[in-house]
Amino acid sequence: MDKPTLRRWALRVWKTLDRHTLSEQLVARLLPWLSERGFGDILLYHPLPHELDLLPLTEKHPARYYLPKVAGEGLSVHPLGPLAPGPFGLWEPTTPPVDPKVLDLVVVPGLAFDREGYRLGHGKGYYDRFLPQVRATRLGVVPEALLLPRLPRDPWDRPVEYLATEKGVWRVI
Repeated sequence: MDKPTLRRWALRVWKTLDRHTLSEQLVARLLPWLSERGFGDILLYHPLPHELDLLPLTEKHPARYYLPKVAGEGLSVHPLGPLAPGPFGLWEPTTPPVDPKVLDLVVVPGLAFDREGYRLGHGKGYYDRFLPQVRATRLGVVPEALLLPRLPRDPWDRPVEYLATEKGVWRVI
C-alpha cells in the first residue's frame, strides 16, 4: 500500500481503539523507562483526537517538559505552559521558543510505525524536518494495533531509536 492509502486505513483503525485506556497503559510503561534513563528535558506533544495522550507524564515523572509548535514549514520547541488553538486542530504553547538542543528526549506521535522505527505521519513532514535538528533520543509511541512489519519509506524519513506501545518499550536501532 502507498502512504495515502495507509493513512486512511490507520485513521479507521484509530477510531476503533480505546484511546483513553491505551494512553494510561502507555504512560504506565513509560514511567519506569523514563526513570531508569533520567531524561530531564522532554518534548511531548498535545494529542490530536485520535492520538495517545501522554500529558499525564508531566504530573508523574519529574522533568522539564516542552511542546512543539508549527512554525512555518517546521516545528519550534516551547516550555510547557499556557496553550492556544493552532493549525490542524492542535493546541500549541504560547511560551517563548527555546533551542531544541536542550532536549534529551523527543516523543514522536504517528498514525503508525513499523518495527524498524519508521513513522507514518499525516504527510506534512514537520517531524521529518525537525528530527535531524536535534541530538535527543527519539521515542515513537503507537498502539500495538498500528505497529506494522514495514512501512513505505521516502529518502527524508528518519527512524526513531525506541518504540513504545501498551505492551512495552524497546530499542529498534
